[in-house]
Amino acid sequence: MPTIEITPLGGGSEIGANAFLVRAGAHSLVLDCGLHPKKEGLDSLPDFSLIEDPPEAVIVSHGHVDHCGAVPSLLKEHPAMVCYATKPTAKIMDRMLHNSVFVMGMLALERGISDYPLYAHGDVDFALMQTYAMDFDQEFALSWHAPFRASFHHSGHVLGAACVSISVPGHSLLYTGDISTTDQEIVGAMTPINPAWQVDTLVIETTHGARADDRKGGLEGEVRRFAKAIATVLEQGGSVLIPSFALGRTQEMLNIVDRLQAVGRLPDVPVYASGLGRAIYEIYGKYSGYLRDGADLAALARFKRIGDVWERQVRADLLKRNCIIVATSGMMIENTPSAMIAQDMVAGEEHGIFFAGYLDPDTLGYQVLHAEVGDALRFERNGHPVKVKLKNRKNFNFSAHAPREGLVALVNRIQPKNVVFVHGDSDAIDWMYDNCQGPYRKYRTRIGETLTLEA
Repeated sequence: MPTIEITPLGGGSEIGANAFLVRAGAHSLVLDCGLHPKKEGLDSLPDFSLIEDPPEAVIVSHGHVDHCGAVPSLLKEHPAMVCYATKPTAKIMDRMLHNSVFVMGMLALERGISDYPLYAHGDVDFALMQTYAMDFDQEFALSWHAPFRASFHHSGHVLGAACVSISVPGHSLLYTGDISTTDQEIVGAMTPINPAWQVDTLVIETTHGARADDRKGGLEGEVRRFAKAIATVLEQGGSVLIPSFALGRTQEMLNIVDRLQAVGRLPDVPVYASGLGRAIYEIYGKYSGYLRDGADLAALARFKRIGDVWERQVRADLLKRNCIIVATSGMMIENTPSAMIAQDMVAGEEHGIFFAGYLDPDTLGYQVLHAEVGDALRFERNGHPVKVKLKNRKNFNFSAHAPREGLVALVNRIQPKNVVFVHGDSDAIDWMYDNCQGPYRKYRTRIGETLTLEA
């Protein structure tokens, strides 16, 4: 029976440092190669020591750093490798990876992390030079001598995000990457899988496996609640902060706000966006043909620049303006623009902080959302704690990940021979394992554990 082997180098039973080594005979490739957002230095990398022979290529599903942030490190170790990504993702990687160099350099200075930066701007340039930018639904060979053929298929989630189809003689594999099974404001849902495909092995994300879908009325129901909350704050003279990831959530939230203002459901106050999110927005504009049919991408000029929020006076001036601010990071990591702005907001009572998706319990954003009035929180790594007075703190579900019900439906629709659950915490993977019932073999994974899978 034709077999393949899959070894998680990262992301097998966790969210972060996603990287999966796929072997067929003497040949191999890596699916995604990201950094771990909750680890630092060398610990944030996938475990490259598990790679015995240089793989033919690394295939990147999309541009989030937990899926692509370690590509320059991998290519430093194996410079003969090439990288494949969709055309939008290749452009996004350019922005995200160079920004990672800057962030790692700052962390090296601020926190004395000697491993940082893990790579330099020159390493990013080399990785991008080794990257082939592909169209969706275009089959390609990884190299002239390897048995692998691959293609990208629209997965929703963010601009350029893709499921990856891999085939070798006698075995086919579909790696979902991150998927959205419903339309977002500007990015369309995952393209339905061709029912004629025979998928021997499905490797599927389980990010929301531990949580039921809590949205009532779908996206528009959530938009209505979001609009009402923002309007209430603005009509009382306050400002609204929407912490958002630079890739995906920022562009979605800006366009939701713009639509609501255009039809009079929100006051026409200034809307601000932070730097990296604006840079990614430019790429959304360049590749607007990849967005949802009927998506109306607002002009970037509609949104003002936030400025240097590490300067107290800049923040003070910003919060006098009765405005809406979309700022990174989405989970409000300390010392990021959203954290710096929130530091001043929580000390008053007139503003609103509205998160737009899942918050990891270990993050500042989770603490801000759940803090009691009177609690003290630290927004800068070396700063003084700030007492929370602000009551108006809410979370809305604008997730770009499929709900667990959608994931189960996808598994049942594809009916693979093997299904491998990845990219989720243990509760999420366990729920998916227990609730996917069908004539297929099911696998949980751990980093370093090799699965041998038959067609």
